[in-house]
Amino acid sequence: MKKILLTLTIAAAFQNITAQEITLDKIYSGYYRGKGIAGITSMKNGENYLVIEQAGIAKYSYKTSQKEGNIVDGQFESYEFSDDESKILLLKESQPIYRHSFLGKFDVKDLKSGKVISLNDGKPVQEPRFSPDATKVAFIADNNLFYQDLNSGKITQITTDGKKNSIINGLGDWVYEEEFGHARQYEWTKNSDAVVFVKSDESEVPEIYIPIYGKSLYPTEMRYKYPKAGEKNSVVSAQLYRLDSGKTIPLNLSSFKNYYIPNVFQTAKADEIVLITSDRIQNAADILKVNTKTGAVQKLFTETDEKWIDMDGPTLEFLEDDSFLWGSERDGHRHLYWYDKDGKLKKQVTKGNWEVTDYYGYNPKSKEIYVQTTEKGSINKVISKVNIENGKSQLISSTEGNNAANFSKNYNYFIETSSTAARPFTYVLKDGNGKMVKELQNNNDQLKKLQADNFVVKEFITIPNSAGDQMNAWIMKPKNFDPNKKYPLFMYQYSGPGSQQVANSWDNGNALWFNHLVQKGYIVACVDGRGTGYKGAQFKKVTYMNLGKYEIDDQITAAKWLGNQSYIDKSRIGMFGWSYGGYMTSLAMTKGADVFKAGIAVAPVTNWRYYDTVYTERFMRTPQENADGYDKNSPTEYAKLLKGKFLMIHGTADDNVHFQNSMEFSEALIQNKKQFEFMAYPDKNHSIYGGNTRSQLYQKMTDFILQNL
Repeated sequence: MKKILLTLTIAAAFQNITAQEITLDKIYSGYYRGKGIAGITSMKNGENYLVIEQAGIAKYSYKTSQKEGNIVDGQFESYEFSDDESKILLLKESQPIYRHSFLGKFDVKDLKSGKVISLNDGKPVQEPRFSPDATKVAFIADNNLFYQDLNSGKITQITTDGKKNSIINGLGDWVYEEEFGHARQYEWTKNSDAVVFVKSDESEVPEIYIPIYGKSLYPTEMRYKYPKAGEKNSVVSAQLYRLDSGKTIPLNLSSFKNYYIPNVFQTAKADEIVLITSDRIQNAADILKVNTKTGAVQKLFTETDEKWIDMDGPTLEFLEDDSFLWGSERDGHRHLYWYDKDGKLKKQVTKGNWEVTDYYGYNPKSKEIYVQTTEKGSINKVISKVNIENGKSQLISSTEGNNAANFSKNYNYFIETSSTAARPFTYVLKDGNGKMVKELQNNNDQLKKLQADNFVVKEFITIPNSAGDQMNAWIMKPKNFDPNKKYPLFMYQYSGPGSQQVANSWDNGNALWFNHLVQKGYIVACVDGRGTGYKGAQFKKVTYMNLGKYEIDDQITAAKWLGNQSYIDKSRIGMFGWSYGGYMTSLAMTKGADVFKAGIAVAPVTNWRYYDTVYTERFMRTPQENADGYDKNSPTEYAKLLKGKFLMIHGTADDNVHFQNSMEFSEALIQNKKQFEFMAYPDKNHSIYGGNTRSQLYQKMTDFILQNL
């Protein structure tokens, strides 16, 4: 290899040519880093919007797009207005805990008087939230719920039984946060006189402990509650706290599904909160209305599914008359349904062989809702407005790529953030009908740097699987691609339920590394097989009770199909994946050992028995109910089949997919006398980053590919 590189260097010098390429050094130095607009929020007047800038929180005019000054000076990580915009909550500094949760130091500034109050006397808190009347802020500290009066500064403690690894008030435990997608588990009533919160008793949940090495003479430990598939979860209850009495009463949910309480919602009506509750297997959910004066609980309706219900995505949104929109896959695609305030279905609002992927709001004047959808193809996301009464729809974004929106409060304007696989993020101000007013920010400089270094754009294709589906795929070929030449193929995928890796959007992450590999002479491809999202519930949910079975079948089928193309060397096919993708790579190197020559599995699940309850049981039921589904799709069961070169990578402090997974698979490979490579990253979590970690990691993976594929 050294001789070849030396020859190329001499040849380039002889011809007075400087080779331009995308290098790892450039990628991880930030050379290609793009620009964005942070913290876009519309003001109530509908005429102004705010963004976070280095010198403060800046106010801009929609009409002129000109800056009108800062409403607050200083550097802040995030901010939140009170409902009346008289006060602003400012995050000054934060310390991450898990994926969504963090400890933060917050100030509250009165924008009229200029008075600043430090929340909780300057001590860190979690999940602060203004009361709707802007006189108080609730927050969580040490697993207890508090609120602070913003006039007097007085702090009132709502709960006193909070304790680490035991009782949590108003905050999700680890598995709730990870799998239901949010940390906060409380909500104010619309009239600010009560708070409804979830209390979690995790005292019986098995505890995981992770050694933390650092530079201590003896390693310390990180201990937290982690319910693995089939094990005990936190016992949850819903609690009502009334400010006038200072008393907390438990809400009686015994007549309803109450194993999980994934969400707490404020409605449009005073003295009312809505809870979403679920059974353990997550194929039925109750939507419950709580009267916060009396504590009475009424069921509005029950959502059911033969397989599972997704609790993320556009799920529940209340309109001004307290009717609400509910997201459901009941017709085979995720769409919005309109219910009256008592839970009676009025109509299905959106229809079609596409998905609603986000909800932006409702304009009562025009009777229109604003949504993001896949109506222009499953690899694209576009923005439309839909009349809630007659169903008339108008596309107001670009017709291709990934488009997202931040609307003004009156819906006369929106800022469109858009990208494609060939074009980095662009921020455009548009009017309510989608007409461009002004481009606010582009990343042409980023693109020029990449193009100067021979950036390769993904080509989108489809590949058939054994079930007759056309699987979405992308492929990246060298700039000087020769169809008569045979290239090694490097495949990337994730493949988890509802996920998507084949999307017509800009990728600031692995796409640059893939370009680096393409410039080294590889073709890189990615395929979204069965189980992935945005192609309807049937395609997504076929993997139910058998995670891994159809997904790896589709990856093997895709590899064979690609290998049969005239320009692919079928004897040199490799795979890479992280997390669920690491699981898939581990299966590829065992069940697909005759197809794949080399593989890299980063932070892989290697036995679903080791993963958490909420995620795993949603798709697999419990190990007690479905032992075969767990065992027959575990890479450890196929360790004896490994043939090719295999690199496994894991962070020792991974709180999500525990290091235990890689240890078990390693032992299975060892006992089957299989040789493989392993890299442990000390004290690194599931993302494996910090300092020079990412640069070293990707160099290691690059070297492995160059040597073995």
